[in-house]
Amino acid sequence: MNKIILAVVGLAGAGKSDVTEYLINKMKVPKVYFGDATFDEMRKMGLEINEVNERKTREDIRKRLGMGAYAILNLPKVKELFKNGSVIIESLYSWEEYLEMKKEFGDSFKVLSIYSSPETRIIRMENRPVRPLKREEMISRDYSQIENLHQAGPIARADYTIVNEGTKEELQQQVDKIILKL
Repeated sequence: MNKIILAVVGLAGAGKSDVTEYLINKMKVPKVYFGDATFDEMRKMGLEINEVNERKTREDIRKRLGMGAYAILNLPKVKELFKNGSVIIESLYSWEEYLEMKKEFGDSFKVLSIYSSPETRIIRMENRPVRPLKREEMISRDYSQIENLHQAGPIARADYTIVNEGTKEELQQQVDKIILKL
């Protein structure tokens, strides 16, 4: 496998975290979670961690730094880790973040999109143990991420795509096939 930076993208509930954790364990590589910048900002501001505050904080960060904000904020960490080998990125969202990473890393930057139907994702998010979302919150989040965060671009331009409608074992089998291509 060549040394790469692999961003795992998809809408909430698609299985990004499961795929990311599996890749980290299987490939023995570090990850950079772009979303940590949101939680860091919320802690600085003393905000409660919830969907409303998360969305507002994400949007405020992007208003302040532009739509490539999370790539800009996380670039130093990614560069440092990339010196020693491959890196997994979780939660790259916007088209502009994609472009920032492509500009910096060229062909060493790859994207793996995880897709699940809206209904499958809603069920998963309603039942997840940490920060569950109700159906209405989930639909609102989807619309916000697509319309305001330009999330569809990186998903559409992914180098690899997995459809995650089955079991965790089936998902891992699909990830194994992707690893062979890397």
